[in-house]
Amino acid sequence: MNTSLEYRLYDRTSSYKPLFHYEEIDLHQVLARRECDFYVKEGTVYKQTSSAIEGDWHVIYVEKHEEGEKEKEEFNLNNTLKLEMRRFNERENYPLLQTLEFEHHIDILSRIGSVYHYINGQEWEKDSAEIDEDRRVYVLYLMETGYKMEGINT
Repeated sequence: MNTSLEYRLYDRTSSYKPLFHYEEIDLHQVLARRECDFYVKEGTVYKQTSSAIEGDWHVIYVEKHEEGEKEKEEFNLNNTLKLEMRRFNERENYPLLQTLEFEHHIDILSRIGSVYHYINGQEWEKDSAEIDEDRRVYVLYLMETGYKMEGINT
């Protein structure tokens, strides 16, 4: 099922200015994007403030969080959806823990919508999620809980 999505700047003084819109976008992708706390587009990081449904349109309201340079898109031979799982540690530049690839956005949604994750038996708790359109990847930021479970790898 396809729908439409618009990102709007959450600013009461500018009548919630439309930033980006997507027509004929898959509903599962809209739901995965709505689960993301951050949205990266053209070097700017936006933070989600809220979301709404207005008729046939899904709307995600965002505010500018930080501006930077556009990062280079990562080359993806498999044409799959990528999810990076990273340690939430700004001083270490968010080290990569694991990269997963999926065929469908519902699979991305099932991961970023979960609070706890296991990587090599270690439990991690979700801090936040983002969609980085510049690099064409979803990112899940995780914090180590200290709990270790034997026999669970992912």
